Amino acid sequence: MDPPRRGRALLVVVSEFHTRPGARRDPLPPRRGAKRDADLLFQVLSGLNYQVRLHYDLTAEETYALYEQESCEKQGEFFLSVISSHGEEGAIYDFYGSPVKLANIFKILSPERCPALAAVPKIIFVQACRGDLLDAGVELETDSIEPPEDSFSHYLSIPSDTTVMFASSAGYAAFLNPSGSVFLQTLCELLRGGERDLELLQLMTRLNHTVAHRFQARGLYRGSKAMPCLISTMTREVYPFSTLTKEECEERQRKWRVPAGEL
Repeated sequence: MDPPRRGRALLVVVSEFHTRPGARRDPLPPRRGAKRDADLLFQVLSGLNYQVRLHYDLTAEETYALYEQESCEKQGEFFLSVISSHGEEGAIYDFYGSPVKLANIFKILSPERCPALAAVPKIIFVQACRGDLLDAGVELETDSIEPPEDSFSHYLSIPSDTTVMFASSAGYAAFLNPSGSVFLQTLCELLRGGERDLELLQLMTRLNHTVAHRFQARGLYRGSKAMPCLISTMTREVYPFSTLTKEECEERQRKWRVPAGEL
């Protein structure tokens, strides 16, 4: 008898863009490597006993409808979603290059709109640019830079017991090449290894560390770095990817624990 599904995983990936009928602007460039990410995520998450749904090249309306549909579905122990496209701060772009507001997705997943997910830990990964700045890998004083008005308002819509992991910090670009994105490829690498047994926030810290210290862009953006960004409203420790019992996870973490700076 197969074990019960750990939860549901919704993957929304835009790899090709088209011009809306009647529009005069050119479509956004294709995202080579996005499907490689999606295929690997499907394989890894399915292997971790998630029920995975993968959707390509949707419009904004279709994207919102997918998340609305989750309110009608029987949920497992966790709900996970990966959103991959071109983007800007607070939004990703749909098949036609129109914005899909993250705040609207967060509101759909709120207890008021989706009671089925009210007590379910929700984990969302966003592979998209949040601006066009490049991280040169040096520390900068940013106190003098005033963020655009309402640029962080979507954070207020994140439901309770939700972790959102962005591929880049606010205002910065996220990297993708034909081999896939460093963010999602590294995530899959960790989920295939022993790190999957870490508590969620520890796993995300390990993901941050690995991407920040291993990755350096080549070609046109040679030398640029990537720094994922985490926002969490979790109220408890969760182990969404572990194949061990909670007690076994905690024991392994005690053995793995290392001093700060030695990750």
